[in-house]
Amino acid sequence: MDREVTGFTDGFVEVDGGQLAVAVRPAEPGAPVVLAVHGITASSRSFVALARALPELRFVAPDLRGRARSNRLPPPYGLQQHAADLRRVLDSIGADRVTLMGHSMGGFVATLLAAVEPERVGSVVLVDGGMPLVAPPGLDVTDASRMLGPVFARLARVFPSHEAYRDFWRAAPAFARPGDWTEDVETYVDYDLEPVDGGFRASANPESVTADQGQQYGAPFHLEALGALQQPVTLLRAPRGLQDDPPGLYAPERVSVFAELVPQLDVVEVPDVNHYTVLMTSPGVETVAAVVRAATKES
Repeated sequence: MDREVTGFTDGFVEVDGGQLAVAVRPAEPGAPVVLAVHGITASSRSFVALARALPELRFVAPDLRGRARSNRLPPPYGLQQHAADLRRVLDSIGADRVTLMGHSMGGFVATLLAAVEPERVGSVVLVDGGMPLVAPPGLDVTDASRMLGPVFARLARVFPSHEAYRDFWRAAPAFARPGDWTEDVETYVDYDLEPVDGGFRASANPESVTADQGQQYGAPFHLEALGALQQPVTLLRAPRGLQDDPPGLYAPERVSVFAELVPQLDVVEVPDVNHYTVLMTSPGVETVAAVVRAATKES
């Protein structure tokens, strides 16, 4: 998609092993900067709707190592490597201070980056992510195929056309409710594809996804980062999960425990959304936008 459709201009930042793709939605000179970090199999286009809702802000949204236009970057993978890559992005932004937001796994990366960059990162906004997950009994958290289900399985499939891939996502429970399939979701889905023999494949590198997956369940380095956070932190919780299933990634009774990890944490419940629609469609977008706008004033 071109800039007229998405509002983003695509570029690259030098990181270890090559170039990280970074999308920028420009704003007026001196506008507050939001560094937006996407989820485990997602891309910079997760933030198209949100960026449109916040025209007064400059959005900087990388494709993380192993995803989308950064999927040729080599190992090592893992949350700490993502944070190291984003420090290079911070160097390139040309702003003394940014508001940092992360969706899903991107929230984990955001907490690592904020912990080591307290002077350059102001407020932190976590959208249904960034706090330790709890694994279902008997499951190996490093088994991405079991933990992510069809979200991971699609990475091995070849789709004959863009329309076939759209149909796959239209049928997903996360987008089955009336009004949840939008042009912004379609933009996100189309950007995810890359051509291969026989058609198209989702662009996320399965090896990178697998490396990240198991580090979201209380990894010591992540817990240490949470304890080191100095910034105001807001967690937006979706009541339904990846498959539109309650109680979502974070059961309500778990949320109270997070204040022990991050005493300054503010929790915002976003009604009637799932793990995807909290960020991509109304009314989730408006709620997230209000929190991000307020966070830029605190940074």
